[in-house]
Amino acid sequence: MVRLGSAAAGEPLHRAADQLGRLLRTIFLCDYFTLPKFRREMHRVLNRGESVHQLQRAVYYGRVPASRGRRRDEMTAITASHGLLTNLVLAWNTKRLQETTDWWRKHNRPLKDDWLACIGPAAFSHINFRGTFRFGLERHRSALIDPVRMHRAA
Repeated sequence: MVRLGSAAAGEPLHRAADQLGRLLRTIFLCDYFTLPKFRREMHRVLNRGESVHQLQRAVYYGRVPASRGRRRDEMTAITASHGLLTNLVLAWNTKRLQETTDWWRKHNRPLKDDWLACIGPAAFSHINFRGTFRFGLERHRSALIDPVRMHRAA
């Protein structure tokens, strides 16, 4: 990276990498403007990424208050929690999509791969993000809380 950084702007390797990048960008643009199928696929990929961003905004739509997120560990915790919740929604939707796809194929329903290519797991209109979450911790209390440590604390 030292050879390709901004400090190496006059070096031959840096100039060669710069020219290679320009060549690759030119090839990409030629493909983009001349191949409709490639252009559609690029738009589909970009839309899929934007749908994930919409999901992330739906998971947490507010701002991080001034009293939070100032320290590195707080920011790491906030970012990790946000990513975890987003990934949980994506995993849940993927599981449900796979179950539905398997059911359709098991019952010999028409299901084309072209259709599946247009479906992504980032939908969230069926999820209530502002409700009350309940986790069945009572069933797993002994695994979560060490009984010996709890007895010593009392």
